[in-house]
Amino acid sequence: MKNRKRLRKMTVLSLLFALAMIFSFVESRLPTFIPIPGVKLGLCNVVVIFTLLRLGAPEAIAVSVLRVLLSSLLFGNMAAFFYSLAGAVLSLAGMILLSKTKLFSPVGISVAGGVLHNIGQILMAMLILGTAGVLYYLPVLLIAGTVAGALIGLAAAYLTKRVDI
Repeated sequence: MKNRKRLRKMTVLSLLFALAMIFSFVESRLPTFIPIPGVKLGLCNVVVIFTLLRLGAPEAIAVSVLRVLLSSLLFGNMAAFFYSLAGAVLSLAGMILLSKTKLFSPVGISVAGGVLHNIGQILMAMLILGTAGVLYYLPVLLIAGTVAGALIGLAAAYLTKRVDI
């Protein structure tokens, strides 16, 4: 019985990871509607938030970190990896903390995640470039992160209510 549960959980995690990879691929092929570098919707975060809310933090971390690593290798480059990883780590940390409080909806958790992701990317840019000059770009990214986070959060909330795993 215990092995069956573990196998089921591993299968579900594999499917969620595959779905996150598909979303990453699709997003990498979509034309950018906003001509601002670094601004993306973050479709794969629907899967990460769903995983966090349905399965828990360790599973969400696994899906997110593996997705960042593999999608950077397949669809990006090493610079993209470092920016993505910094954003994902800060975003996940914030979303995990907020989800544990039980005070925030999936939309609130996602908005915080979107904003923290962009802050993580700016911090990584400051580290790589050795300048605080990139901070001028932060307000634009915070607005984009808020809007994208709200849209992703709405999708994650819908899925969390409708899909039982």
